[in-house]
Amino acid sequence: MLECMMTAEQKALRDEVRAFVKEDVDKQLLRDMDEDKIRYPREYLQKAAARSLLGLRFPEKYGGRGLPWTTEIIALEEVGVLGTSLGCLYSLVSIVGEAINKFGSEQLKEKYLKPTIEGKLTTAEALTEPRGGSDFFGATCTARKDGNRYILNGQKRFVVGSEGADYFMVYARTDPAGPPHKSISAFIVDRCPEVKAEYLYGLMGTRGGGTGRLVFNDVSVPAENLLGEENGGSAIFYQMMIPERMTSSGGALGMGRAALEVAARYSTRRKAFNTEIKNFQAVSFKVADSITLLDTARGIVYLAACAVDAGDQAGRSRRLVSEAKKVATENAWIIVNNAMQIMGGIGYTNVYPIEKMLRDVRLIMIWTGTNEIMDLIIQHEYYKELAAEGYKARDIELDAAEADQVDEKIYE
Repeated sequence: MLECMMTAEQKALRDEVRAFVKEDVDKQLLRDMDEDKIRYPREYLQKAAARSLLGLRFPEKYGGRGLPWTTEIIALEEVGVLGTSLGCLYSLVSIVGEAINKFGSEQLKEKYLKPTIEGKLTTAEALTEPRGGSDFFGATCTARKDGNRYILNGQKRFVVGSEGADYFMVYARTDPAGPPHKSISAFIVDRCPEVKAEYLYGLMGTRGGGTGRLVFNDVSVPAENLLGEENGGSAIFYQMMIPERMTSSGGALGMGRAALEVAARYSTRRKAFNTEIKNFQAVSFKVADSITLLDTARGIVYLAACAVDAGDQAGRSRRLVSEAKKVATENAWIIVNNAMQIMGGIGYTNVYPIEKMLRDVRLIMIWTGTNEIMDLIIQHEYYKELAAEGYKARDIELDAAEADQVDEKIYE
């Protein structure tokens, strides 16, 4: 974020995260992950934990720092320069931790949240199913109550950390006869022989996070690992959309910033027609557009973070978070494309990191809800706000010269 928006404490945190990104993340790790030589970099999370940089928003008694979203997004932007794989693995502590912190028992917080923040356990979220992407409530994974446990069966796909994570947050249908929104529950599920990562995806980008398909075959889940209430998964799902989309937004800021910096520095060194290419309007205007897109994204992400921190009405927070995810990810995509265009053919090679950024950033317009789903939420919540607020402000419609011609106002 921009320094003018930061407190002294936030600047200090930014510097902490920058030091971690610069000193603890070796470039060979990024290369090996992109080549799928490394499938799950557990040591990366352990190093972040050693600096107390995981789970920043959670209470200090569990190892967090009790910070607001407006501060966590500063850390997310700094980690985001590393790309989507490491950014996602870092964010999963915030995402799954949200569910445990808000809906889990004290026992679950001690057993899972605290050691995750300490880097002793790693986590993943099992949300998407092979037959359903955006249709979350069409889930077919089931959990049948059997005494003091649930028997879990089904599949989840596109799980970052399917290979490597110690435990999973899993949504499953617990009332097969109930309506979709009132029949799903959320569980914490330990990795065990009955949980198998049966397929690892060959991804265009965002590699090295162990992304795959999980199969649950008669997995015994203790009843105490239920999050919230049985069949109350919808409340958890809607809450989880905040950390999922805010972390995507913050990471997108970092990726956009990194691509812009690489291209802008290149434009000050690369010469054509006896002058640096930054002196050509075709280049400098792309830089100007990219700066504007980046700062615009920062503004909406910060606004969404403020709304969530302030406890603004759920609908408006949901709209702003969706706007933040849409704007930040789409702007990052444009910025990375601008960077490649500025650099020309060399930007399309692996001599520079832009081609990897392009492959990475494409995914974030799809995951945690496609940007088309963001559009659906944005307009839906806005119409609800419009109906609820009525004409609290000036009724501009009446300012027209012949606004009193009611016979001309035909709506059917």
